[in-house]
Amino acid sequence: MSLNIHELCLAATVAGALLAWAPSAEARVTKIIIGTKTSPAFGGESYGAAGQYETLAGRAFGELDPRDPHNAIIQDIDLAPTNARGKVEYMATFLLVKPVDMSKASGLMWHDVPNRGGRITINAGLRVSGDVGLSSGWQGDNSGGTAYGSPNRDYVVVPIAKNRDGSPITGKVLGRIVNRSGVNSQPILVQGNPVPYKPASLDTNQASMTTHASETIEGVVSGINTIPSTDWAWATCSATNPFPGTPDPTQICLKNGFDPALLYQVVFTAKDPYVLGVGFAAFRDIASFFKNETQDDAGTPNPVAKGISWAITRGVSQSGNYIRGFLHLGFNEDEAGRQVYEGAWPIIAGRRIALNFRWAQPDGVLELYQAGSEGPQWWVPWPDHVRHLPTRGILDRCRASHTCPKIIEHFGGAEVWGLKLTPEWVGTAADANIPLPNNVRRYYISSTAHGGGGGGFDQEPPATPVNCPGNNWGQGILRANPVPHTQTVNALIFHMRNWIMKGTPPPPSRYPLLAEHDGHDGRDKHHGHDKHRARRGTLVDANKRDMGFPTIPGLPKSAPTGLINPVLDYDFGPDFNYSDGSGVPTKVPPKIKQVIRMLVPRVDADGNELGGVPVVLRDAPLGTYLGWNITAAGFHKDKICNYAGGMIPFAKTRAERLANGDPRRSLEERYGTHEGYVTAVQAAAANAVAQGFLLQEDADALIAQAAASNVLNP
Repeated sequence: MSLNIHELCLAATVAGALLAWAPSAEARVTKIIIGTKTSPAFGGESYGAAGQYETLAGRAFGELDPRDPHNAIIQDIDLAPTNARGKVEYMATFLLVKPVDMSKASGLMWHDVPNRGGRITINAGLRVSGDVGLSSGWQGDNSGGTAYGSPNRDYVVVPIAKNRDGSPITGKVLGRIVNRSGVNSQPILVQGNPVPYKPASLDTNQASMTTHASETIEGVVSGINTIPSTDWAWATCSATNPFPGTPDPTQICLKNGFDPALLYQVVFTAKDPYVLGVGFAAFRDIASFFKNETQDDAGTPNPVAKGISWAITRGVSQSGNYIRGFLHLGFNEDEAGRQVYEGAWPIIAGRRIALNFRWAQPDGVLELYQAGSEGPQWWVPWPDHVRHLPTRGILDRCRASHTCPKIIEHFGGAEVWGLKLTPEWVGTAADANIPLPNNVRRYYISSTAHGGGGGGFDQEPPATPVNCPGNNWGQGILRANPVPHTQTVNALIFHMRNWIMKGTPPPPSRYPLLAEHDGHDGRDKHHGHDKHRARRGTLVDANKRDMGFPTIPGLPKSAPTGLINPVLDYDFGPDFNYSDGSGVPTKVPPKIKQVIRMLVPRVDADGNELGGVPVVLRDAPLGTYLGWNITAAGFHKDKICNYAGGMIPFAKTRAERLANGDPRRSLEERYGTHEGYVTAVQAAAANAVAQGFLLQEDADALIAQAAASNVLNP
């Protein structure tokens, strides 16, 4: 089922292979090659009326007209090499998952966006429905294991921009090393993956390295010292190969070794920027080919020709941010003017991918100086007076071309606390609820970690603290948050399919809101009171008092005040387009102009968030479930543990909680007995089913799990 590594092209050979093909009148996918076919797949299992499935892994070759308005928005496409027809070429890998007999297919194709190259496909439930799955590459740098030729991964080979005279383009790039010690050399990482650009020179006089003793969550740096150029090298070194080591553009060697108490920051001149925005067009064109074409230019048949009536794209986290950027830059319209996707689902993703600017690092998420929160993060046109940007919205371009899809987005607490979410809801001024258009549904899964937890009801002994995601961040002080997204997502899949295929609207959006005044004439429109009255909101400033967060044993008394990861308003220089997230950053590192006000959900007496969709474990709680955690040690000690969640279990008995000074009611005070807890789970499940956020089969399974659990069960 995986690609044959020997069949894959290296970046340097792609252009030559493409030039041998017949001319094409349009810029699009011109050729597909199926490298590996497994039929039947999945052990030969048959999936309901759809029967057996097969998988086809291969490569798609395409070309883009840099003058076409559909492509001209791609940063540096006018500086990319072109073929004899004046077209810019690319190659992207893909995996197609389809019924062996396409006459049994549903007509719906899910085009999944790989996260850092990780290939994914539709699950067994969607195969039972007869859906087609497609995964294809979009990320054109070498981060996250997406190096050309990696098996079981999807990536795109994009061109490298050159000056018009053919000379290399150079520019400043920033990299950071944190929580490292000893004499061994270290790579510069972004979100745990290599920075995708190499220095133009290994002469350290052409770069600068500084150490930081501390950094606040708002980006205030202190204890800055410069390491002399003679005391570090672009090199591989170790105890047996000491400084200055062996020259290596991907590693940094320090004369005196690394100090784990310090953060190391290097600014260097890089060369050869990737034209990464080509990844948007490649993803668009592959979807359009499988949806609309019968064959490629060489006559190779489209394996799903005339079998796709609807297409939905979805992505999780980084790849969800990709979808938001894809829509914002107008890529849901192909070069023939056709709408590509009828549906889009950015999952646990509230920002736009940092992809379409020179020297972009799309693996970046939330660390200091990383882009991705610039410009409109909201769907409809909304003012951004705080950052002095024009009134814009993500859907502006697809509205103009009448190609906007139906959109579902869902999030949890980790996206609020660690991933800079709430300006999408209330703008940078944080003073009003931004309205949602009719084609968007938003669902908040309260008090959950990034992507949700593993579920389950058993009362386990103290668990191992959760790891903080990212670049050697360390661990959190709290155990992992178990509240799942799984069952909610199952219900949303049901609603998304019906919305796209049948036009049946999903449940109304549900997420925390600012307080609002009802009516415009001084009368409460719901209660008829003469006095203008405000409805209490569930979205408040990110501090303990306004949230109503209790003082819980095991947490700092001030928590969670000071833990929110804010949007920082960066100055990347005059050549950067802040509305589109395009252009060329010239200030490295960027100056922080201001810190944007961040809001979070209010909580109940237990510290669990309000304002979200019903979830059984959240509504029949066994503890306080948090979308945040606190870093236990290292450079980021006592700061937010990136986007990890946490849990603080309830005491079992009243005596136990009183002995611990815990204000939260114990399990026995809440539920009485094991049977009482099962009854609470039954009620929570019935409520979620009634509101459309839980399928009955999942409700039955959860109730059975609760009955078999050890909650208050001797």
